[in-house]
Amino acid sequence: MGQNAFRAEGIDTSRPHPARIYDYLLDGKDNYEVDQLAGDQLAAAAPEVRIGVRANRAFLQRAVRYVVGSGVRQILDVGTGLPTSPNVHETAQEVAPDVRIAYVDNDPIVNAHANALLNRSAETSIVLADLRDPRSIVDHPDVRRVIDFDEPVALLLVAILHFITDAEKPERVVETLREALPAGSFLVLSHATADFADRSEAQAVYAKATATLNLRSRARVERFFDGFELIEPGLAQVPFWRPDSPPPAGSETIGFFGGVARKTG
Repeated sequence: MGQNAFRAEGIDTSRPHPARIYDYLLDGKDNYEVDQLAGDQLAAAAPEVRIGVRANRAFLQRAVRYVVGSGVRQILDVGTGLPTSPNVHETAQEVAPDVRIAYVDNDPIVNAHANALLNRSAETSIVLADLRDPRSIVDHPDVRRVIDFDEPVALLLVAILHFITDAEKPERVVETLREALPAGSFLVLSHATADFADRSEAQAVYAKATATLNLRSRARVERFFDGFELIEPGLAQVPFWRPDSPPPAGSETIGFFGGVARKTG
């Protein structure tokens, strides 16, 4: 068995998984009844969640276009989730066809679907690894096959760090990844927050999932960008980060911060 192979009995479908909940909220098909139930509970607890996940996805696409337009030709997407078109490589390669992408996720089901659906080539790799062990990502041979850490890299941590608890030291996780990046690299990050509403009921939904939801304030999210220089407009609610169309109604309630920053030294 290869490094990304797995046994079916090792996949837990008894509890909802964040990637599959997200897929369900985006009207995807790669989810189970347990994920659908959790998604419906989440939407009842946080009515803006459906426009929020779409706004987060749109932020990701705008951010990818920005970093590729700035000259970056390799992307490390950690916590990629289930393939949703347009994927990161589709968005990036519309701007520059020679962009290389390494996708990383810790869910074997995500890994299996990605292998089946994505166009595998020398420009893409799909890696089963966990953000909680960032060195295992940086050192993974299938990451190294695609990503040259001597050249600028766009690191995507989109809607993933809020599934890392404080005890798991998310700032240290980001620091480890940042240290692997050369100057000229970018960090694209989004993170859920309760700054705009009490979302304890939404957190309770994830308490039954394979990862808890750890909401953080604007000040806490900004700390993830230490060592980077934020690009204008800085950290913003995701619909308001360089929008290319009018933000949808209700955008001011969306509990996602997003930002893009460049490593200058």
